[in-house]
Amino acid sequence: MKKILVPTDFSDHAEYALKVAAQIARENDGEIVLIHLVELPGQEGDAVTPSAEIPEIAFFLQKAHERFEEVKSADYLEGLTVSEALLFDKAFEGIKKAAKKHNVDLIVMGSHGASGFHEMFIGSNTEKVVRTSDIPVLVIKKEESDFNPEKFVFASDFSNEIKKPFAQVVDFANSFKSKLHLVYINTPNDFKSTHAAEKLIHDFVAGFTIANGYSAHVYNDVNVEKGILHFANSINADLMGMCTHGRQGLAHFFNGSISEDLVNHAVRPVVTFKI
Repeated sequence: MKKILVPTDFSDHAEYALKVAAQIARENDGEIVLIHLVELPGQEGDAVTPSAEIPEIAFFLQKAHERFEEVKSADYLEGLTVSEALLFDKAFEGIKKAAKKHNVDLIVMGSHGASGFHEMFIGSNTEKVVRTSDIPVLVIKKEESDFNPEKFVFASDFSNEIKKPFAQVVDFANSFKSKLHLVYINTPNDFKSTHAAEKLIHDFVAGFTIANGYSAHVYNDVNVEKGILHFANSINADLMGMCTHGRQGLAHFFNGSISEDLVNHAVRPVVTFKI
C-alpha cells in the first residue's frame, strides 16, 4: 500500500477517509493521491459556448485549489507526500481513471450510506466504485482516530474463485498485523453443517501464510448481509471485508450486491476485493 487514492468532496466524511489514508501511508511509508471531481454543466452534451465555459472552469479551479491548500495544511498530513488533482469528469468514472493513471494500491473513500429510494434507484459513487474497482476499496463511515484493525472479519463462501483475491486479503491483514476472523454465513437457502463449513474454511486457507493467525466461524442468520453485520458486532470487529463480483446492468439489478449493501448499512469500516 505504497500509493493510496482518496477522492474528496471536502466533506466531513471525505476527511474521515483522508485521516485513515494518512495513518496507512505513515505506517507503510506510502503517499497519497488526493482527487476532486467536478461535473460541469454541459458535460452531458448540453450547449455551452467556450466563452461561457472558460470563466466557469477558472472559478472551479481557483476554489478547488483553495480547498486543496486548506486540506493539505492539516496536522495529520504533516511529513507525508500528498499530490492533488482536479478532474472534470463524472465522479465514478473519474475515480476509476485516476486509480489506473496513478497505479494506486488502495482506494480509501468516505461514505454516509444511503437509504430508501435513493439507495434503490440512485446509489452512491462509493457503491459504484466498490462494485467495479479492480483495486481494493476501503470505505470509512465515521471518524477513526486510531485505525488499527486488530480484528478483521472476512466473510466468504470460500469457493475456488475467491483464492486469487484472498491473497490480497492476506496481504492486507499481514500489513496491519490483523487476526483474520473467517466466517461462513449459513442462511436458510444455503445451509452447511458446522463441521462441513469449518472444514471448507480450513482447507481453503491451506497454503496461505497468515502472519497473525486466523479463526474459523460459522454464523446462522436470515441472510448474508445481516449475518456479517451481526457476527462483526458479536466480536466487536474493527474491520469487515468481502469480495465482490462486480455485477453490472440487469444482473446487478436482479441479483443485488451484498458488498454494496454492507457498505451502505455498516458503521464499521469495510474493505472489498474484486474477484
